[in-house]
Amino acid sequence: MNYVYLLRCADGSLYCGWTNHLEERVQAHNEGRGAKYTKGRRPVELVYHESFETKQEAMRREWEIKRLTREEKLALLKTQA
Repeated sequence: MNYVYLLRCADGSLYCGWTNHLEERVQAHNEGRGAKYTKGRRPVELVYHESFETKQEAMRREWEIKRLTREEKLALLKTQA
């Protein structure tokens, strides 16, 4: 499976990414190996994810989510409560 995910960083910001190993990717972010953005904003918490059959679908959805405003991303979080 391929996943799009949102992390809440220690400073309250949100980070969106995609992966095919969700738990390992979140762990990598928390160990400072995930992304330059999250490295200085640890710890991070997984707050949202969607799963897809293909990498292309996940990457397309990541692009869509990254274009959302912060308010729209927060509304998206509420759908997975």
